[in-house]
Parts: sequence; C-alpha cells; structure tokens
Amino acid sequence: MADEATLQAQLAEAEAALHALMIGEAVVEADYEGHRQKFTRARAPELRRYIAVLKRQLGQDVARMSRRVVF
Repeated sequence: MADEATLQAQLAEAEAALHALMIGEAVVEADYEGHRQKFTRARAPELRRYIAVLKRQLGQDVARMSRRVVF
C-alpha cells in the first residue's frame, strides 16, 4: 500500500477528474491502479469506486448507497 501522501494525491486527482466529468468534460485522465486511464461519463461509476477505495485506505468514511427494500 502507498504512503498517506501518495494516497491523498491520488484521491485529489481522482476527485478532480470526477468533477470535470460531472461538469461536462468529455474525457479526463487519472492514475488508476498504477496506470494512466481515460475516463468518460460512461466510466464515472468505476471512477467513483476507485475514489471509495482510496478513501477506505485513508481511513475516511465512505457513504454506502442505501439499498431498496423489496417486499
């Protein structure tokens, strides 16, 4: 596992990439699992999962999506 400073930098980059996607940028790049990856809006869920992984590694709370109850 990377040190805390590296994880913080990766988290900041991933969050900035997600923000760019959400405000309309077509393609963004970010380091993901040790490789430079391109993300489009279609891959935003994958980017969100990566952000959640980084937050867990840093010991930050990660809000989980609530599941719908079906009767």
